Amino acid sequence: MSRPEILILSDALPAATRAALAERFTCHGPGDTAAILAAHGPRIEGVACVGKDRLDAPMIAAMPKLKVVACMTAGTDNLDDQALAARGIPLRTSSHVLADDVADIAIALLVMARRRLVQADAHFRSGAWAERPFPLQRTIAGRRLGLLGVGHLGQAIAKRAEAMGVSLRYCARRPRPEWSWPFHPDPVSLAADSDMMIVCCTGGPANHRLVGAAAFRALGPEGTLVNVSRGEVLDEPALIEALESGALGSAGLDVYCNEPEPDPRFARLSNVALLPHVGSATVETRAAMAGSVVTALEAALLGG
Repeated sequence: MSRPEILILSDALPAATRAALAERFTCHGPGDTAAILAAHGPRIEGVACVGKDRLDAPMIAAMPKLKVVACMTAGTDNLDDQALAARGIPLRTSSHVLADDVADIAIALLVMARRRLVQADAHFRSGAWAERPFPLQRTIAGRRLGLLGVGHLGQAIAKRAEAMGVSLRYCARRPRPEWSWPFHPDPVSLAADSDMMIVCCTGGPANHRLVGAAAFRALGPEGTLVNVSRGEVLDEPALIEALESGALGSAGLDVYCNEPEPDPRFARLSNVALLPHVGSATVETRAAMAGSVVTALEAALLGG
């Protein structure tokens, strides 16, 4: 009995994952995708990829038997989800397995930015503590926290935030009846009703620069913004301007528009905590993310 054929779009998938897929499927790629599709496209039933891989409408059309796309990341930046949806092809991501680690980083960035912990560390190391105490900062408990996005990640952040004693509100495409917190239809309205805001929605063209100058002004000079979504969701030039001018009090960032070479002006700001996109970067979560690709393809093509 022949095995289902799948396309592996890039070598960003770990070698162990590709080996596991090769044990179960007839694999094509990574390599010259156009040549692979020309030779094998009519027989391919599944795709394994990461969100940075390109999977556009013509590529999807070249695979008439395609049944599932399994993406190792939560972000699906270059995957044409509308073309997939038009054919009823499910797009499976790893958002459910990385949510906890990324939520931890979101909360860490919130505390780092709001309490200026990077600067406090430098204050200690420089010996300045012997000369003067570190300045008072802003509290988190009892403040209003807005969540932009309520998927797996937003829900994981909400659980942690509630334990910290904050008052939650959220913005999503539509109200969630199971959430009792105030709903806001757009980021500016959410920011105006928040002291702190965490961006945890999806990226991609639909949300390009979704959060801009108006939202930064609405958060205000004592407000804090955290982004663990995708860099392009923020208007980065406007964010830098708001942080430089004091229109926005502080920020914590794990994602940027131009990775791994983000705007150098970020590094010169004293009111922003910066991480090099490490939200899901633990041994355990990366293994689970890779495993989710195998599981999704097995379920769709082998009845697992």
